[in-house]
Amino acid sequence: MKKILALACVLLAGLGAAVQAQMLSREPLDRIVAVAEDEVILQSELDRAVANVLAQYRNRPQQLPPREVLERQVLESLILLRLQVQRAQSTGIRVSDTDVDQAMQRVAENNKMTVAQLRASLARDGVDFDDFRRNLRDQLLVQRLQQRVVQSAANVSDSEVDILLASNSLKEGEVHLQHILIAVPESADAAQIQQAKERADEVKKQLDNGMDFTAAAIRYSGAQDALQGGDLGWRHYDEVPEAFANLVEGMQPGQVSQVLRGPSGFHIVKLVDKRSDAKQVVTEYHARHILIRVGELTSSEEAQKEINDIRRRIVDNHEDFAALAKRHSQDANTAGAGGDLGWFPIDQYGTRIANELAVLKDGEISPPFQTEAGWHILERLGTRQQDMTEAMKREHAREVIRNRKADEEYENFLRQLRSESYVEVRLPDTGAGKPAS
Repeated sequence: MKKILALACVLLAGLGAAVQAQMLSREPLDRIVAVAEDEVILQSELDRAVANVLAQYRNRPQQLPPREVLERQVLESLILLRLQVQRAQSTGIRVSDTDVDQAMQRVAENNKMTVAQLRASLARDGVDFDDFRRNLRDQLLVQRLQQRVVQSAANVSDSEVDILLASNSLKEGEVHLQHILIAVPESADAAQIQQAKERADEVKKQLDNGMDFTAAAIRYSGAQDALQGGDLGWRHYDEVPEAFANLVEGMQPGQVSQVLRGPSGFHIVKLVDKRSDAKQVVTEYHARHILIRVGELTSSEEAQKEINDIRRRIVDNHEDFAALAKRHSQDANTAGAGGDLGWFPIDQYGTRIANELAVLKDGEISPPFQTEAGWHILERLGTRQQDMTEAMKREHAREVIRNRKADEEYENFLRQLRSESYVEVRLPDTGAGKPAS
């Protein structure tokens, strides 16, 4: 799954400017703005999330809707997040402190900081560190819930791949898309469907009259990525939602589609840009190795001594590498073949082996080196340029099918979760979010 949960961006964006947008100096009395099952969402939580969105768009505030519209969009994201967290916890999904620490490390690295610098940055911005950790924990819970829900969708048979390839419908190239979803409730009646269609038509009219697409998505879209302007990023043609895949193929960059009916509602799509696929040529390496494992019966020092002795016998005594591999190597997968690893991309067996391969010449044997498996010696036998276009096309087809299944599976799950859950919104009804006539 490559899909990024929209609220994670809301919660983690704008680290350097959140305080500027918070507008909390008046410290209003906290109140309940929504109830999601047996939990409440407070005004203070909503204010913090809105502040992060304001910080994210601080250089382009014209793309944001009025405050009351933005609050409703953010609140819906918070409600959906809360429902997903509850469902994850009720089905036994757990996230450890170590998991959160590792996620914190990744956030710091993505912001080119250490964890200590990240923590200091949060403090300067007035962001409570414990709240930040709780947000990360929630996101990890939701990610694991998503993985569990779409687990069955990960199974793609060879016959499914064959059918897709034989249909010649696997399109080459990538597209960058934005979209707006006017959602239709689960089990909607004819009147609700018509109302959603009219609303989508009105949004399209405003776009035709010059309204910025990002601003329209933030204001009107009911999709999870609404607060990111409906941005789907770069995707292969066949990874875009199937509901408008064919529509996008005939569009030009900058063009906005007509209103399209889909399973979850009415869509409007903008093609931001497109680009072609390049031929996939990779360098493959042919090598063989001997492994002496480290374990309860063999210490690292003993394994190193044994591999040193084997290397000496090959280099100094000119004993046969393959024969010694069959006799001594503890890699059950390759020992019978004389340690032969076959042809493979340089990074297939990890960074340590890749580093050794990169400095060897054909016919050279590496010094002994250690990995998690134990102590190795490696002989590079040759290199070749291999056209992997067809193999990668087949793998791409498999990934397209997997992603389509997963996206549809989780979208259906979210719609059902939202419709089945008790949700009460206590923001004043100002008609916010309706297209202006």
